Formats: sequence, structure tokens, C-alpha cells
Amino acid sequence: MLNIRITILILIAFMSGIGVLVAILTRPPAAPQQAIYVNGVVITMDAVNTVAEAVLVREGQIEAVGTSDALLARIDDEAVVVDLRGRTLIPGFVDAHGHFPGSGQTVFSVDLNSPPIGSVTDIGELIEELINFAGQRSDGWVVGHGYDDTLLAEKRHPTRDDLDRVSMDRPVAIVHVSGHLAVVNTVALGILGIDESTPDPSGGVIVRDPQSADGRRPNGVLEETAARSVWQYTLDLGVMDGVRMTTQAAAEYLSVGVTTASAGGMPITVAKLLGVLSRLNQFPQRVALFPLFEEVGEDLLSGEIVLDDFADARVSAPRVKIIADGSIQGYTGYLSEPYYVPFKGDASYRGYPSVQRDELFRQVAGLFANRIQVAIHCNGDASIDDGLDAIEAAMNLHPWAEARPLIIHAQMTRLDQIERMAALGVTPSFFSAHTYYWGDRHAAIFMGPERAANMSPARWALEAGVRFSSHLDTPVTPMLPLQAVWSQVNRESTAGVVIGPNQRIDRLSALRAVTIDAAWQVFMDDEIGSIEPGKRADLVVLSDNPLSAENIRSIKVDRTIIDGATVYIRP
Repeated sequence: MLNIRITILILIAFMSGIGVLVAILTRPPAAPQQAIYVNGVVITMDAVNTVAEAVLVREGQIEAVGTSDALLARIDDEAVVVDLRGRTLIPGFVDAHGHFPGSGQTVFSVDLNSPPIGSVTDIGELIEELINFAGQRSDGWVVGHGYDDTLLAEKRHPTRDDLDRVSMDRPVAIVHVSGHLAVVNTVALGILGIDESTPDPSGGVIVRDPQSADGRRPNGVLEETAARSVWQYTLDLGVMDGVRMTTQAAAEYLSVGVTTASAGGMPITVAKLLGVLSRLNQFPQRVALFPLFEEVGEDLLSGEIVLDDFADARVSAPRVKIIADGSIQGYTGYLSEPYYVPFKGDASYRGYPSVQRDELFRQVAGLFANRIQVAIHCNGDASIDDGLDAIEAAMNLHPWAEARPLIIHAQMTRLDQIERMAALGVTPSFFSAHTYYWGDRHAAIFMGPERAANMSPARWALEAGVRFSSHLDTPVTPMLPLQAVWSQVNRESTAGVVIGPNQRIDRLSALRAVTIDAAWQVFMDDEIGSIEPGKRADLVVLSDNPLSAENIRSIKVDRTIIDGATVYIRP
């Protein structure tokens, strides 16, 4: 951690020295005094889902919504007129939960994803990719991301011995596609101080080689809290890597219409970097930051710091994130019933919590007592039970009418849990694109057909009146908001199988889940998320209407607008 802090201090000092010049040179495009968007389909996402044809913007704010003729009559002579030519104007997409600027990690990490995201199909190819990448960076850690053991031909995790083929002199670390496991080589294990005598940390597992002499030799695979010690090294970025990662991610987000990003659980050092770069105009988006409780929680509860300490320029800090369990596809999600295909032959295995139940209760109660909004990562239904129990107990101890507790992912939520969410005022953010990226394997391996059919149960939530959002957990999956919409509407897997047709929802509700309802979850709904007078002009021009287009995923983002300024135009 010391090296990371030093890096951040150097960055701040460096940027402060040239900050004014950089800010001037990189100032984003100015918004016109007045602009009007006419002759289109305007999906407002207001309370009654008004559809209009024109929007009038003044000084970066929405002034009026209505017909083209009526609004054209109100413009000044110097107004910029944008003819939509029948295209669709919607509010800018709001990323309810992701890990900005993680999608830019390719500047320091090699992509090891398998199809449909990447191209790696076996461990041999994975090793080759790492060796090639190591040759491009002559020193330091060799880092890869996105591998999926279930999609590799060997159907297993790589091990330390596999990664030793990459280097016996440099530390090597690869991160599972879920982000909840890592594999390191022998050199890295030495740096981490992990050997046969190292106990498993609370909420994590150091996987051992059962064929070793005493069965205690770490095989390089680290689960949950055991893997988090890797981050302090793999995210110990130099100044230029940090800048490049952030600007690359920002450009990717703009190209798909994301005007508000989420940095859920990013290390505080990355949060500080975002603050500096935001002040220097290195990205135009708003960012909702969820600091990790394990990093800052005790200081928040003691009053040593406040959540607003992490807010800076266009970065807000509306919630604290608690990671209560792991991932289903990593076999670390915490379930009430065993996994469908037993994990390592253990027919009773249900995963495990990352935070013990009594500790979770203490953390949530402390946040409620201090009027700090909470977001709890829960994938398995047993973890959701614990999260809801902790929230209810905190509500009883510290009643708080303004509380909006959030369950992140809420992947295996049962119907009775949806009903509890409705009663408690808890809101889920579903990772509905799971049905596409992992739906086939959830049905065949992890959950079985019956439970898989009700993963990410948006229909149940809609029918129960539970407000929800939809996210992509980027960089776990690519930042493609229309993929999130498509997945909630269609629930098709990569094999073309419909995973739970009864959980499909209508297009408008799915669009609201990535606009106004997502904005509500990050406490920005009074400023963004819908096209209404008085709100910021965060807008996206689409090539087709997502309410009627034959294929939602084929729709292109033609223009992205933030605070009335055009920040992206499709080439």
C-alpha cells in the first residue's frame, strides 16, 4: 500500500504543478448557449413516460420538451439546431454498478477472456498471451484479466505451476472473469507472503494442492479476501498508466452513451486519481463512487472521515459498499441450497460469506446510525438473506426514512426475498446480462435449470413494485447498456436459449433500469436520468428506437451529450 500512496502523492504533486495549463488545454467542448433537438422521437423517462419530438436546451440545462414547431418558435437567432431526422433521443445511460475506469485496464493488463468476449480457449493460449504481454513490459508484475475456467478446454483454473511457465523471475497474476478470484505464480506468492503455513483469511480461501506432500502447498488460486492482497500490487499504477486507463475507459463509455459511470468498490487510491483527473478535465462523465467498507468503514463510523471526503469535482460518493459474498461462476456465491454440480465433489457445498453474519449486522447498523447509505454485494440467496436481515435489524435500531438500501447483483433472489425487499424499501441492481454471458452454464453447472430460470428476477421485482436498475459490472462484461436492456427483454444465452421466459420484462421498464431508475439508486435523479425541464442535458442520440427496433443490440449511439455539450459523435 505504501507504493500506491507514494504514486498518488507524486501524481497529485505533478498534476498540481501543471494543473492550470492542462485544464486549459483539455477543457471539454463548450455547450452552446442554446440548442434544440427536433424531428425525433424523444423518450423522456419522466414519471408518465412521455414521448415527445423535440427538446430545447439552454446553458446545459433542459428548458422545454414538446413538439418541434412549438419549441422552434422559442429559439434565439444563434441557437444550434440539430435535426434528429427521425432518430431517437433518450437520457444519457447511467451505470448503476461497475468499476470505472476498469475497462481501461488493457493499458497494463492482457485480456484473457474467452468467447464471446475474448479469444482464449485453453491454458496454452492463456500462457502464450501472458508471455507475449510480458515481452512488451520489461519489468514489474505481469497481469492478465478475464479468464474463465469453465470456458477453457481444461475446465480448470490455471495454477502457480502454469504461470511459472510465464516467468520464474517476475510476479505473475491473473484475475478471474468474476473479479473474485486470482491466480499467481511462485514469485508472486513469495511477495504476498503466502506459503504452506499461511492460514486462510476470514471470508477467503488459499487453495491447496491435494497432491502435495502434506496437502498444504498453495496451488496459486486465491479466492475472495485471499485474492484482495493481489490488488495492491496489480493496481500500483504509474502516473501515465493511471491517466491512460482512465481516458481510455471514458472514451469507451462515451461511445456507448454512458454519461454517468460507477466506481463501485474501487480502491481509494483509484478514487483519489479520479478526483485529480476530473478536476483536470480528463473525463467528462459524472462518476458515482462506492468506497469499500473494508478500506474506510471504521474511519467513517468513528467520524474520522466523512463520505463527502471522497467526492471531488464530478465525482460523488453516495454509498459505501460491503462485499457480503462472491460470485456464482466462481463457486464463491453463498447459497441456501448446494450448487447443482457439486464443487470438488462436495454435494453439500453452498459457497460461503465474505463477511460473517454478526460482522455484517455490525457494519450495516453502524452505517445506519451514521446516516450513511449502504450497498451490499450479494449474489447467492443465502447472502441476500443475511443482507436483508442486517438491513431490517439496522432499521429497527436506527429508523431512517431517507434510507435507500441497495443489494448489488441480487442474482439468485427468491420470490419471498423480492416481497421482503418491497416491505423493507430495499432496491436491487440486477446483473441481468448474466443470462447472456453465463446463462447456459448456470443452467447446466452452477444452479440447474429451475434456479437458473429465475436468476436476476426483474419480472418479480416489477410486479412487486420494487424499483430496480440493471448493470453490467464492467469490466466483468463490456460496457454495453443496450446489451443490458436486450438481456432483460429477451433473456437469451449465448447459445440462443431463453433462460427463464417468465422473468422477461417490457422494453420501457428495461430502459428505465439504465436511466432514471439507475439515477435514483445513485441519488442523482433530481439532476439526470430523464428528459425534463430543469434537469441537466445529459442526452444520447440513437440510430433507432429501442421501443420498436427489431434488434435492440444493433442500435448505434450516434451522439453523446453531457451538460449540453456534444462529447461524442459516431464516426
